[in-house]
Amino acid sequence: EALTMAASGEGKDARLETISRSIREIPNWPKEGILFQDITTTLLDPVAFGHCVDILYERYRDKGVTVVAGFEARGLIFGAPLALRLKCAFVPLRKPKKLPGETIGEEYSLEYGTDRIEMHVGHVKASDKVLLVDDLIATGGTMVAGVKLMQKVGAQVVEAACILELPLLKGKDKLGPYNVPLYTMVHKDVL
Repeated sequence: EALTMAASGEGKDARLETISRSIREIPNWPKEGILFQDITTTLLDPVAFGHCVDILYERYRDKGVTVVAGFEARGLIFGAPLALRLKCAFVPLRKPKKLPGETIGEEYSLEYGTDRIEMHVGHVKASDKVLLVDDLIATGGTMVAGVKLMQKVGAQVVEAACILELPLLKGKDKLGPYNVPLYTMVHKDVL
């Protein structure tokens, strides 16, 4: 059945194949041996892009989400239209020094060094039910930083959602200790 939700186990949603086909693969970028998954080509396809937002909306419309928090950069692109559909707040999670007001942040490890995500102070409250959105989960560092940031302000993370998961990099495993479920639409076994 074409309208069956992918995560329900009742069959494969035909929309997922459209989304999967829309993701371009770029070999040896950003370095040798990496097969980069470029989701910007999904944005060129209004059907595939729309399917992403529709599937997320169908999954979260009855979950009481009060805030969609989207990660810079592509999580912003998928998170904002979802928040509009859910009729809830949208909070951008940005790199340092990108937000003009007072911020609260969380550092996370990269392959070489650290990075940080930030949000405006007061934009997520302890009473909020937050959905974290990004385009991709690979090693999970960014998503875990988002979970920790929401914990700092006492908010409940309903779920983390990504369009694409690279299971070989085990990012989902890093969310386990935080009891935050992960929903993804497309899985690609590439590095």
